[in-house]
Amino acid sequence: MEGKKAIDSRTEQIHAIMYTDINGQDRLFGGQLLKWIDEVAGTTARRHCGSNVSTIAIDNLYFKAGAYLNDIIVLIGRVTHVGKTSLEVRVDTYREDSTGKRFPINRAYLVMVSVDKEGKPIPAPPLILDNEAEHMEWENAVKRRELRLMRQKEGF
Repeated sequence: MEGKKAIDSRTEQIHAIMYTDINGQDRLFGGQLLKWIDEVAGTTARRHCGSNVSTIAIDNLYFKAGAYLNDIIVLIGRVTHVGKTSLEVRVDTYREDSTGKRFPINRAYLVMVSVDKEGKPIPAPPLILDNEAEHMEWENAVKRRELRLMRQKEGF
């Protein structure tokens, strides 16, 4: 199976926060952001695998800052690690101001699995690492995977 580069499946999604997206404090509802993050991760993983994918874990979800009505939100997804059938996708979320400057508001790591039409896991294409940053992200993904496996053994 031929490998793919992270840049080949990079996904960017943009939203303007509307009234239907905010909570009682006029901030972006966390559930709405989580939905967008899952969509970006799924699209990124599907682009990498060339098959359907399914979310199996949200490994890390860290809210750094809030977002408010009329803010422009930019989500960027990229593959950071690939195993046999699963892959990790990092999704960074930014608030973009009127000058185009971006401010980080969230980072999430999701684990997706490549599946066939019956929903059974199938091999995912290997990830070709292009630079030192991608190698470092891969190494960190291995550590996150080890922690996930340890938590799974402990019943978490």
